[in-house]
Amino acid sequence: MPKMKSHRGAAKRFKKTGTGKIKRAKAYASHLLGGKSPKRKRKLRQAGLVSEQENKNISKLIPY
Repeated sequence: MPKMKSHRGAAKRFKKTGTGKIKRAKAYASHLLGGKSPKRKRKLRQAGLVSEQENKNISKLIPY
């Protein structure tokens, strides 16, 4: 059986952690930042985790 290919768009957006969870970047941090508080912008820099409901679908896109 040939190797599975990773979905290249998903591979650039998501990373698997050591425990198998999937890390993602947070939204709303790219523009219109003047109206957001410094605390809110700081929180947006930290990585988030994909929800349990989406975990299965994204795992299929990034098998490795």
